[in-house]
Amino acid sequence: QVQLVESGGGLVQAGGSLRLSCAASGSSFSINAMGWYRQAPGKQRELVAGISSDGTTNYADSVKGRFTISGGSAKNTVYLQMNSLKPEDTAVYYCGVGGSRYDYDRFAYWGQGTQVTVSS
Repeated sequence: QVQLVESGGGLVQAGGSLRLSCAASGSSFSINAMGWYRQAPGKQRELVAGISSDGTTNYADSVKGRFTISGGSAKNTVYLQMNSLKPEDTAVYYCGVGGSRYDYDRFAYWGQGTQVTVSS
């Protein structure tokens, strides 16, 4: 089992910034991909950003140029720096990890989620 602990969510005005953190601990599961999903009320969970063990990153089009993912499996910690936040970024953000590089669709473990609310 892998435990993921997220932090950094909160309430911010549009145009502001937040930084999410996620620390993984637990078993000897080999983490090769880490990332962030989000789910807004009434919407499906969607990939926000992912990072693989070689440093390759992937972003949703809606956050490119505003969000930056960093960290990775070397330290079992992943961060999401969110700048120029918009009300449509409001959602619960979930950290996930998986065993295959570049595969952000099948994370094996998930965090509990952290609320991000952007006011207009």
